[in-house]
Amino acid sequence: MKKSRVLLTVHEYLIITLACFIFGWAWEGFMIPWGMSAGGMMGLSTIIQYATGGLIPAQFTYMGLNVLLIVIAVFAMGIGFGFKTIYAILMSTVAMHIIASIPGLQCAPGQFFYVKDALLVPVIAGTLEATGLGLVIRFGGSTGGTDIVAIMINKYYPVQLSVVFLITDLITVALLLFLPEKTFTDATYGVVEIVIFNLLIDDIVGGHKSTFQLLVFSEKYKEIADHIINDMERGVTVLKAQGWYTKKEKNVLLILINRSEFSSLMREIKALDPRAFMSVSSTKSVYGEGFEEIKGGMNDAKSLIKKDTKNEA
Repeated sequence: MKKSRVLLTVHEYLIITLACFIFGWAWEGFMIPWGMSAGGMMGLSTIIQYATGGLIPAQFTYMGLNVLLIVIAVFAMGIGFGFKTIYAILMSTVAMHIIASIPGLQCAPGQFFYVKDALLVPVIAGTLEATGLGLVIRFGGSTGGTDIVAIMINKYYPVQLSVVFLITDLITVALLLFLPEKTFTDATYGVVEIVIFNLLIDDIVGGHKSTFQLLVFSEKYKEIADHIINDMERGVTVLKAQGWYTKKEKNVLLILINRSEFSSLMREIKALDPRAFMSVSSTKSVYGEGFEEIKGGMNDAKSLIKKDTKNEA
């Protein structure tokens, strides 16, 4: 059992390492050689690099800003980010430093990966970034950066995480216009990268707004429910069911969880009960505390009630 968990952990870290290099390649291989920027913490880091004439490389700004954000978040919220997030930030910095030193991996004239059409550069970079960060998140890591900012804002203000991500990305791209040598066209390339990234991240890890619904059948349902309540600070519902073959009463856990918490919960369930039976489905929207706010006002609700009443009549 211990050997299998060690092998699983090694496998996860190998995937995260590969994912960090894919992420680093998106920036040091394509965006930065073309002088482009986009959203997120790396977008801000590249702007600082351009503003200082390359004196402060983007990879070091990326690591420094993330370390600062983690320290602030821990003091403000007591968030336990885990070792995988720290590892992903450090490995991404190392990956970008290595890729920056290898001309053959950069989209530059005379190199194999050179692309003549500038519009294709943010498309390729957005695809690579979505793949890299998507794999990091899928295997239990975190991208840091604006994720941390969004979580802190969402804790104190009832703002949807997706709105925070969009606003911070657009502000970052807009900062590029303050550099004398940059134009509106440069900012447009950044918007293209953001759009491609968000379209693809939906398919890789479900997107920022994606929520999963789990039905868990397990004899260890109490231990699993306690973990969700106490460690994850999420709600869980116990449903009474009956196995029709055995005619025995069973307890089924109904769980709604964000995509960022999905991987860690799956690993915990497997550790508590390797024989647990689970049904997982992706939900389009979940409204209520801990998820999205209910859209529409009282007038909308009243009109729906009236409509249902008429239909019943």
